[in-house]
Amino acid sequence: MNARLLRPSLLAALASVALIACGDSSSETSDASDSAASSAVTISGGTTAGSDTQGATQGATDPTSGGTDSATGTTAGTSSPTATDPETSATDSTGDPTTQTTTPATETGIDPGPFCGDGVLDVDLGEECDDGDNIDNNACSNECTMVPCEEQQGGGNAVLSYIWIANSSQGTVSKINTESAIEEARYYVEGGQPSRTSVNLRGDVAVSSRDPGGVTKIAAKVEDCVDKNNNGMIETSQGPNDLLPAGTDECVLWQKPIPSPGYSYGPRATAWVAGDPDPVTCEYPEPVLWMGWKDNGNTAHFLKIDGATGDTIDEVLHPWGSEYSPYGGAVDADGNFYATGLNQMPSVKIDFDTLQITDLGNPVGCKYGMTLDLNGFVWNGACFGEGVYYRDPNSMQWTTMPDSGGTRVNGIMADADGNVWGAGSSPCRLVHIDAESKTYVNKNIPLPGCVNPWGVSIDFQGYVWVVDMGANKAFKVDPDTYEVAAEVTGLQNPYTYSDMTGVALQNQIVPQ
Repeated sequence: MNARLLRPSLLAALASVALIACGDSSSETSDASDSAASSAVTISGGTTAGSDTQGATQGATDPTSGGTDSATGTTAGTSSPTATDPETSATDSTGDPTTQTTTPATETGIDPGPFCGDGVLDVDLGEECDDGDNIDNNACSNECTMVPCEEQQGGGNAVLSYIWIANSSQGTVSKINTESAIEEARYYVEGGQPSRTSVNLRGDVAVSSRDPGGVTKIAAKVEDCVDKNNNGMIETSQGPNDLLPAGTDECVLWQKPIPSPGYSYGPRATAWVAGDPDPVTCEYPEPVLWMGWKDNGNTAHFLKIDGATGDTIDEVLHPWGSEYSPYGGAVDADGNFYATGLNQMPSVKIDFDTLQITDLGNPVGCKYGMTLDLNGFVWNGACFGEGVYYRDPNSMQWTTMPDSGGTRVNGIMADADGNVWGAGSSPCRLVHIDAESKTYVNKNIPLPGCVNPWGVSIDFQGYVWVVDMGANKAFKVDPDTYEVAAEVTGLQNPYTYSDMTGVALQNQIVPQ
């Protein structure tokens, strides 16, 4: 499927259906402008996003100059062949409402009929189904496609049209509109040297910081922000140069200090759980967050965190080793947490309900960034030219795909169309892999002006984003033509490789 053209049209159609089916009670299906208009508070801040001229033009002036310092780390352990910290080595320069009726969504060419069965929307793609039909009597099974809430919610949701990139040296995170390529806000976070960002299906982000350790939750929608000083306004950042003092931005919902003893022990692997949507309203519940850190006894601590409060629900301990804390994290559709460690540190799966840990083994070589594709394969980039690794969930074996076209693949991310993308360095490049055939499609997609690409993510329109730590910017790349569609400049030591948009999580739960 064309990732850029066909999928967005389908998502837009489903989004329109969701608006009709789920009603005003579902904040998840509200259009962004409608949400802003219905807010009971007034946004107070600096410059408006509309006047922010930073963004999509190559060579644009950096509005936050001076952000070239890199995070300082320590090289830990003896099993790694690293001569420098692979995290920071920026030297790779190169009931059944059966009587409910709806209004046809004529703009999309899809005529939504009534609800059929428990919480499943009957979308008529042929002959219209009669009111009162339902799945149980199969009255409309021949003409209609049943679209579950996950797909209604998943398509083109405005709150997922953001990418959240950590500015490691500044101790902040940037909220960037993926459609306009404009940075709309920037926030201070708990702890220091933030790196991993994870976005849930309500649009909120969790940011994990390495030293001092900490986790921060920030709301994407102003109606979810909290008027903490009761002055009738939401005081929040309105752009990259409008940084409110730490602890004062009212879209920062909670901050959680983590007692990690130093940089290599701090929180890294971080991922939200989707949860199950309400079958009638299609709203997602307040989700749970997984996060991992390490103590000075080289024991990994995996936390299940209440997304509403930041309180720890469960904690799982597992022997880890002398190198960095759990490095990469992702979840599957059932909320199970997959975490891989740097190099030969463990790779594990933690059951969401039982908390049982399964050892996933390791490939031969240095693992780096990770992702989980829709078939349950774990993918890791490699540190020293080994290529890319993947783990087959059926054979439970790791395989190496050698020669990725350069020295290393840092961040790595699977999309919904059967592709895996990697941020490669030495030389600077984007790597494209066919996940089905396990072959390289293109090993050296150029990124003009790049210095040290580190993270990669997919936005809800299917574009590939590459975070360049050395150039202090991010590239938006067309997945079909490989053209750079936009650049966002003015970032400060941007160091993020995780599900920065929430689309990887969305893909896990949306039927393909």
